[in-house]
Formats: sequence, structure tokens, C-alpha cells
Amino acid sequence: MNRLFYRLNPTQILALGFATLIILGTIFLSLPYATAQGTGSGIITALFTSTSAVCVTGLVVEDTGTFWSPFGKTVILLLIQAGGLGFMTLTSFFALAIGKRISFKERLHIQEALNEYKIQGIVRYVKYIIIMTFIIEGIGAILLSFKFIPQFGLEKGIVFSIFHAVSAFCNAGFDIMGNYSSLTNYRGSFIVNITVMALIVLGGLGFNVIYEVIRKKSLKRLSLHSSLVLRLTSGLIIIGFILIFVLEYGNMDTLGGLSLKEKILSSFFHSITPRTAGFNTLPTDQLTTGALIITMLFMFIGASSASCAGGIKITTAGVLYYNMVSTIKGKKDTEVFKKRIPQEIIDRAIVIIVLSASWVVFVSLVLSITEKNTEFIVLLFESMSSFGTVGLSMGITPELSNIGRIVISMSMFVGRLGPLTIVLALSIRQLKNNNKYRYPEEKVSVG
Repeated sequence: MNRLFYRLNPTQILALGFATLIILGTIFLSLPYATAQGTGSGIITALFTSTSAVCVTGLVVEDTGTFWSPFGKTVILLLIQAGGLGFMTLTSFFALAIGKRISFKERLHIQEALNEYKIQGIVRYVKYIIIMTFIIEGIGAILLSFKFIPQFGLEKGIVFSIFHAVSAFCNAGFDIMGNYSSLTNYRGSFIVNITVMALIVLGGLGFNVIYEVIRKKSLKRLSLHSSLVLRLTSGLIIIGFILIFVLEYGNMDTLGGLSLKEKILSSFFHSITPRTAGFNTLPTDQLTTGALIITMLFMFIGASSASCAGGIKITTAGVLYYNMVSTIKGKKDTEVFKKRIPQEIIDRAIVIIVLSASWVVFVSLVLSITEKNTEFIVLLFESMSSFGTVGLSMGITPELSNIGRIVISMSMFVGRLGPLTIVLALSIRQLKNNNKYRYPEEKVSVG
């Protein structure tokens, strides 16, 4: 096994690690006492749930709060935490806990998994990620307990607070409220909305961005990556809030019958949650067509690299946007905040977007065959949600056929790792710029 580890490249290790976690979760969730009735869930349901938890998605074919036993919910929570931290971070943590030395090869794998440019200090960085995760989740659980303990009692209130704090920070979207209700009963609760939104945003920023903000203590000294993430995240939240508020204001099935306070909170919440969180305070299947399109766009974009997010990542979309702006202005280089983006980053962003869009189209096409008599926009929404590891649904998930559930499980796996990572993991050799010659250049008309 150790020899196999050293023969695999970092992307293969990452894919194999997540697959291993999913298989282990499937085994535990298949046990009879993992369900509330003690009858077992069936292998497909267990596989789907395990994949959704490890890939921090939140799509479910059975209601988490009522179908699973305390043991099953504990397994789901552990899978969410493991999936949020990442396989290499988790294994490194256990290795450090038992006093094992992290080899240079293992450090390279950690570096690749965390999207870091430097290997120096990578083990210290892993320790920071673990500590930071538990501190943020702990604070979130304490804040949520002010609402949940008075409502559910001490023991149940603590359990609910911890579960939803972990699920929110890991951008998983799993809830144990029961009856697929998510957080719709708390659309007017200031403390629940603000706490969950803050946890989602922090989990979506990425560990490297949070680390840099804390370490440098000044937004002006941040790297281009962190500056881009913070500005684009803020911009999308504000734009999303305005659009949802306007589009749903008169919709009596969503914002129409709510107070102004609830309208504002729900609009902000729905602006944040599609970028891979999966909780909802508004009924997704009752949204207007315009709001559904905005939601799908946000799900496709996702949050930041090296975070708990899926999708193409906000930095990928940002790089392509600034490349477009620079091209329109007639500039040869892609310029962002008086910095120049290397061409290889632009090329990588284009490949990621093309592969991602192709995958979503493919999944939607397969679902249109397996899930007959279902509107295409519902299938497209499900495809976007699974790829973006979001967890929002228009209600079709529990009704999916076995083939449909397997396809969506695959989509969640691809979305969590990223399509380019999957391609590189399956390829015999990594892509390298080792051409010893170049062909003659010739222009092609485009546009």
C-alpha cells in the first residue's frame, strides 16, 4: 500500500482518498442500526448519502432528521467534517497526532490538495487549518445554541447546534430539522441567519485566505488571490441580494408574504447559500424563473479554491472576467489590480469552465433519459446543484431512479474534486510543457 502511495501522483491520491472515505461511509450507513427503523437503508441510498456528505453537498434521498438514527447522523457528521477538511489534511492530522513524521513526498501531496504554491511551512499550515476549523465551528455552535437550546432543550439543543455549525462551515447543507424543512422555519431568526451565513462565507473563502487575513492584518497587504476572492465574494453577495430581493419581492410563495426584516434576511441568505452551502430559508421549487437562473449561475460559480466549495470556483470566473475586460480594452495582458495574470492561469481557467459546462450538460442529458416526465429546468437545476456541491433541490432528489442517484453521486464527486483534477487523476501522465519544437503559427477567424 505504501509503495502504491508513492507511485501515484497528487491528483490520484486526492481522488483515491475521497473515494475511500465514501466507501467507508457507505459501509457504515448500510448497517441496520444506522437508520431510525433499524431496517437498513439499501446500498444505493447509503452510497448517495455518503457521497453527498463527503463531497459536502447536502442533496439527500431520505430526510436526514427522521430517516437516520443517532448513529447514522453521527456518521454523516463525521463524513461532513472529513470532507470539509479534505483527505490529505485529515490523514496528516492523524499522523501528527500519533507522532509520525510527514515525509517530503507526503508534503507535496498536501501542497497539491491545499492548492498551495510553497511547500515551506505546510505542516504548520495543516495544524492551523485544524485549529481554525474547530474554533470557528465551536463559536458557531455556541451562537446557535442561544436559539436551539431554549427551543429543543439542553441535550438536543447542543446536538443541533454542533451539527448545523459543522454543516454550515463545511458548506454541506445537511440539516436534522426533519421533513426536508432545512432552515425555512428560521427565516425571521436574526441569530440563526447571521450565524449560518457567516459560517458559510468563512468556509467558502478558503483556509488560505482566512490565514492570510489574520497573519497580515491588513487588506492592503494581501496577495492577489486573497484580494480577488474577498472582492468577488462581496460583490456576488450584494448583487445576489439585490436580484433576489427584486425578483421575489412580489412572489407570495417566497418573499411576498414576509415582513421587511424577513425579506432582507431571506434575500441575503439566498444570495449566499447557492455558492455551495445548500441550506435554504425559501422554498426553492417556488422561486421565479429569474431567481432560479441566478441561483444556478451562483451554483456553477461556487466559492473559493482551497475551500469547502464546489463549482468552477470564484477565482476561475474572476480570471476569465478580467481576461474578457482586458481583451475588450485591447490589452495584451490580463490585468487585475495592477498585477498581470500569467497566460497559463488563463488557459487553465478556460479548460475548467469548458469541462465543467460539458459535464453539467452531460449529466442533464442522462437525467432527461432516466427521469422521464420531469421538466428540463428541474433536471438542469439538480445537475448544477450536484456539480456545485450545493445541495439545493426543486424536490426531485428523493424521486430519482437508482441510475439517476448514481449519476448524481458521480456528479457530486466530480464537483468536489474538480473536473480538471479528475482528468489529471485518470491520465497516465501529468500535463507537461515539454515540447522540444513548435509548429508554425497561423491565424483563425473567431467571433
